[in-house]
Amino acid sequence: MPRLARILIYPVKSFDGVAVEQARVLESGALEHDRRWALVDTEGRFVNGKRTPRMHQLRSTFDLVASRVTLSAEGTQQSFSLESDRVPLEAWLSSFFGLTVRLEENATAGFPDDTDSPGPTVISTATLEAVARWFPGLSIDDVRRRFRANLEIDGIEPFWEDRLYADAGQPVPFQIGAARFEGTNPCQRCVVPTRSPETGERYEDFTVLFEKARYEALPYWATRSRFDHFYRLAVNTRPGTTGRGMIYIGDEVRVT
Repeated sequence: MPRLARILIYPVKSFDGVAVEQARVLESGALEHDRRWALVDTEGRFVNGKRTPRMHQLRSTFDLVASRVTLSAEGTQQSFSLESDRVPLEAWLSSFFGLTVRLEENATAGFPDDTDSPGPTVISTATLEAVARWFPGLSIDDVRRRFRANLEIDGIEPFWEDRLYADAGQPVPFQIGAARFEGTNPCQRCVVPTRSPETGERYEDFTVLFEKARYEALPYWATRSRFDHFYRLAVNTRPGTTGRGMIYIGDEVRVT
């Protein structure tokens, strides 16, 4: 039986994630605190892992209750309040990245990559294990950190999550505990998974190797029309019509 095995929240877009035992599903469909904050430059453009490999060299830990972040890089470590230390936090980050940045906040919807499907991304543990086997030297945790999905489902076969989308315009409703979602599409990946989550070093031919293996492993239940290319993994979601509230590790996952 499919069960929710892991919940990962990414409080600041592109920063490290936080594993939690439970999460609140907001009205927007986003998980509370996920991508709640984001860095932007003076022109309002995101400063993220897509834009700069230096992001991978920054370590971050969070206290979600106290709204604090501790940043570590190049032998230095400092803790900041995300609420009251904005000026020193932005100064620290501006120095690290070598450009002026500021911290933006959206507590109701966060800053998702797919604004049409702002819900959590979904993947199975077995999928992560399968992808790790495609790349010598990569562990499941390394793959997990590269693809940065929010919800991990266990007790199922690899690529089970490819059941959670259909033809364009036909969302697939599913339920985790009491919370309802709609799966919309296989998630198009960016440059981030090609890089080491620790150093930013690029894995040679990552995209080419991934696309070939993904094509060969695509299950019969996947809707092939949604693959204009095969550099896609995990499923984007949006909120269902009812059933907001909490989700918990161990919740049953059902396609409804």
